[in-house]
Amino acid sequence: MDTACVIAGGGPAGAMLGLLLARSGVDVTLLEKHADFLRDFRGDTIHPSTLHVLDELGLAEEFHRLPHHKMYSLTFQADRGSSLVADLRGLPGKYNYIAFIPQWDFLTLVITEARRYPNFRLIMEAEATDVIHEDGVVRGVRYRDPSGTEHRIGARLTVGADGRSSDVRRAVGLAPRDLGAPMDVVWFRLPMEEGDPKDMFLRASTGGFMVCINRDTYWQLAYVIAKGGFGRLKAAGIEGFRESVARLLPYFAGRLEGIRSFDDVSVLVVALNRLRRWHLPGLLFLGDAAHAMSPVFGVGINLAIQDAVAAANLLAEPLRSGAEIPDSMLARVQQRREFPTKVTQFAQRIVQNRVIRPTLEAMAAPPPIPEFVNALPFTRSVARRFVGLGVRPEHVRIAPAAPPGGLG
Repeated sequence: MDTACVIAGGGPAGAMLGLLLARSGVDVTLLEKHADFLRDFRGDTIHPSTLHVLDELGLAEEFHRLPHHKMYSLTFQADRGSSLVADLRGLPGKYNYIAFIPQWDFLTLVITEARRYPNFRLIMEAEATDVIHEDGVVRGVRYRDPSGTEHRIGARLTVGADGRSSDVRRAVGLAPRDLGAPMDVVWFRLPMEEGDPKDMFLRASTGGFMVCINRDTYWQLAYVIAKGGFGRLKAAGIEGFRESVARLLPYFAGRLEGIRSFDDVSVLVVALNRLRRWHLPGLLFLGDAAHAMSPVFGVGINLAIQDAVAAANLLAEPLRSGAEIPDSMLARVQQRREFPTKVTQFAQRIVQNRVIRPTLEAMAAPPPIPEFVNALPFTRSVARRFVGLGVRPEHVRIAPAAPPGGLG
């Protein structure tokens, strides 16, 4: 089986790139190693930058028909008071909120649209194991199906979009530079009750930090712990965990009995890293495979989608025409997306090291954000743009080659 572009990884970057290339007339094959997209507690914050992309693809209306929750502002609650971190209502354009939606619903929307094009092929339960080299150029991938049978797909361009533990990246011997993350995250859910806050908020106190996401019918909660600290948390027992959460969020105390054991939580090992080089001849890395993002600001999925849009804008035409893809063209994708990645990761490191680390180490109670910060119009504008639109937001520049109507 041969294709113009083979993409390993059906996450946000891979799915969006597959759609954009198929829409522009490129023959593209997407490999996803799982049997479905149902992974809980994956990134599900769809920021205005991504909503604009969906709008440009004609998918915004369909997206908004899916169950979702809109967040217009973000509040930071410390022991000494609360502060507004960002209010998105002043953003330009029609999307002035963050939409929370399960990632599998978002991916299903994108994949369903891509499958309308006859030049798009999706292979599930296909685990990439190696790349194909020809004369020093990557010319496709080898993958394994559920039976253990090995297959190969030849391609003029191979894209590794298979996450921060990328098998494709490992196959070519590349390793990202670790930028450091002082924390891991314990995810769990609690039921919603009458009188609860209506929006997402952050809660911090000496020795504790939580992110609280309103999902309309339940709370999705992130209990932030020191890096590698889950073993100590388990050793203290589930009752100790419930007490720690109750100290931070007393009004949730009566609901914590629903967390019966550590089987009711999910642990995210936080990574913050970046490849020095995102490409080799015939091979390009995007999304978490190129740069794992901290959960700070909840921008990982949106950075991955921006990568995909930039790559499609630059590569769709030569892929469609049958031309070779020189390494210099892949370098242009990195040049386009490396700056926003570096700026975002720099901001994440500041929050990690100046707010989260000292809070978790019980060095000091986190202060509220100074009132004068939110009183300055320029600062408010920068904060809402950074959170909502990010650095250098991308837009779809390639027109569809033909109306869809393919495999379904």
